[in-house]
Amino acid sequence: MFRLAEYVPYLLNRAGARIAGSFSAELAAHGISLQAWRVLAALLDATALRMGDLGRLTSIDVSTLTRIVDGMEAQGLVKRRRGPDDARSVWVEPSARGRALGRRIVPEALRYESIALEGFSADEAAQLRSLLVRVFANMDRLGGVRARPRRKAG
Repeated sequence: MFRLAEYVPYLLNRAGARIAGSFSAELAAHGISLQAWRVLAALLDATALRMGDLGRLTSIDVSTLTRIVDGMEAQGLVKRRRGPDDARSVWVEPSARGRALGRRIVPEALRYESIALEGFSADEAAQLRSLLVRVFANMDRLGGVRARPRRKAG
């Protein structure tokens, strides 16, 4: 029997939406969106990333990512440059201002993670992270979002 309250995609979305909704309000105080935060967070681990790699890492499609990066560039948070070996590739790197903002937000992000994992042992938290990575990887089998073809009416 199907029970929505036990359906894994629903549970993942429900938990993610609760965290994202609350965290987004805090990010607004910094003048950035949740998606812009994901871009900054990804760039804190790297000197620069190609747009395609940044899109995969943040789970933001490239056309949406382009608009987000446009806005972040206008805010002085990131810089774009052409690849040294391939003029078609676009690299994104954090500006000093963007890196500083990202570092200021990290403790808040970790606080949200801590609240979400309250009551979990360190091993359980590590196992949950590992399981979620596996769930995400399993979904790669679909090759991206696929919609079923619509049936023609009557």
